[in-house]
Amino acid sequence: MIKSKYLYLEKLTKNIRLKFSNFDRELEGFTPPSVFIGAYNYPRVYAGPLVTSQGSDVHLMDMPEEWIPQGKSIHEIIEYRLSLVRGKRRVHVKGLDDKLVEKLQEITLARSPVDSEVIFSHKPRGMQFFGDEHPPHGPSAPMEDFQVDNVRWDRHLEKTYYDSDLKASDAIYNLYRMGVPFSSIQKALSVGALGIEGRRKLVPTRWSITACDSIIADRLLRRVKEYEIIDSYKIYEFESFNNRYIIILTPTRWQYEWMEAFLGVLGSEKLIFSDHEIGGSKRGYSRVGGCYYSSKMAVLDALDREEKQAGAIILREAYPGYIPLGVFNVRENVKSAMNQTPIEFNSLEGVLEYIKGRLKLGVDRYILEGCLLKETSRQTSLDEFTGRDKKY
Repeated sequence: MIKSKYLYLEKLTKNIRLKFSNFDRELEGFTPPSVFIGAYNYPRVYAGPLVTSQGSDVHLMDMPEEWIPQGKSIHEIIEYRLSLVRGKRRVHVKGLDDKLVEKLQEITLARSPVDSEVIFSHKPRGMQFFGDEHPPHGPSAPMEDFQVDNVRWDRHLEKTYYDSDLKASDAIYNLYRMGVPFSSIQKALSVGALGIEGRRKLVPTRWSITACDSIIADRLLRRVKEYEIIDSYKIYEFESFNNRYIIILTPTRWQYEWMEAFLGVLGSEKLIFSDHEIGGSKRGYSRVGGCYYSSKMAVLDALDREEKQAGAIILREAYPGYIPLGVFNVRENVKSAMNQTPIEFNSLEGVLEYIKGRLKLGVDRYILEGCLLKETSRQTSLDEFTGRDKKY
């Protein structure tokens, strides 16, 4: 039995076999814009651009926010990602005066795809999947040279870049409130384009994603805790990319549980991984990884828009054909679910009876392995036994 989600996804991605194009040592094309900062051997990490020779849909290749609204299939997304070739060179995370880092900042702040040309030390090879951390990319190779044409910056990113007295956390939240896409904010943090002068540095891609999710979620939670609590249970649903999401909002103060089941993705397994918090008091990094923070942020974003407070229990089921595409998959699916019209219930019993028919894994298994769902069920039963009405 695999008890670690990390080990499970590692085994899953090792079994993925996909075809991708062959590339020469010289590649002339575009970057979406897109960059990748590795974490291995921190603080001396591999950094570089993701470049494609394709001329159409380039801007969509690293814009996860658009994949679900535009109805892109999992095969189209994989095709996008595997057409992105990664150039890399070792740099120090504090070496922001490095010419390569300056070019990475230039393209990251761009408002549209950038003409690019890369010369590799050898033909790019391999492909890279990252579990539920961030989207995969195609072949990679060290770079001998990287050139870009003139770049026009996004005005919000440009203004924030030159505000050298603004903390990175404030910059991230401000940009999000302005409507700048999450992926653009995350990449700006990753290339050291945000924060107070002298403290800026490169942030590995997977760390920067969770950092942005966490910062935005924490700011939203401060607001949500001041709102009135909802007066009924609400269920939101969405399904895409061989995943089903059910979000249960409870008429309580903020508490949160993330539960994900992988059902027959590798074989006949029925695995559940979960984590939770009460009142926003989560300590340490979640054992289920970045998806914990991305889904939390997506729910709090919806509650803030409605100016309501609630608890949230999120159930995710992954089915055969599922391929890890990064935590965007969770964030954007949960956002899509929260944009649907909810079904309301006056009791938890009504909620459980409804979701029995919406999940492939029995609801009793979720109650058994969860925490908040179990406690909520227990408390509801106690209230019924004593004849007390719950007040929120």
